[in-house]
Amino acid sequence: MAANRRSGVLEFAILGLLQDAPMHGYELRKRLNAVMGTFRAISYGSLYPALKDLLDRGLIEEAGAADASAPVLSGRRAKIVYELTAEGKDRFAELVSRTGPESWEDEAFGVHFAFFASTPAEVRMRILEGRRSRMEERLSNLHASMARNRERIDTYTLALQRHGLEGVEREVRWLNELIENENHRRGGSPDVSDIPTGDTGAGPRRPRTRG
Repeated sequence: MAANRRSGVLEFAILGLLQDAPMHGYELRKRLNAVMGTFRAISYGSLYPALKDLLDRGLIEEAGAADASAPVLSGRRAKIVYELTAEGKDRFAELVSRTGPESWEDEAFGVHFAFFASTPAEVRMRILEGRRSRMEERLSNLHASMARNRERIDTYTLALQRHGLEGVEREVRWLNELIENENHRRGGSPDVSDIPTGDTGAGPRRPRTRG
């Protein structure tokens, strides 16, 4: 199940990045690692099977070599450029509109947040509220665990638990600010200058695309 969730998140991220612009595998991997974060770095061993699956399903296509006119030297092959098909655009539109738990759990929330500019306002709100609810539940469980075990754990374990607690508290505050911002701008795209950018641990930011 976890492997299926990871492959689904990778599919969503690939389609989302190719929605911006066609790109070759090296550039796509670099952008994916920025979107998905250091601790989920994407290797070519993960990327190319995912690209092959999307090609087989007709969601992307090979647009040609990055420099098809250049001669092949030293056995090096030209880089293949990938782009979305019409079916791929429809699939991304479907995925970006999902509001179930799979969109706000740890595995996927940061990636969904990276594509909030392409996400309908009501969907953004549901995802943020779902994430906040999950984090508040986690916060409550952490408080209960610390109160229950305070007398039985050593100083270092307690310090580690406090560190985790502070991280969740920061994310809840950040989510509250985002939700407030969305409420002020219902029906339109949020002004990115108003989006909180503090260290929340909630996930990576989306890299800017080059014009």
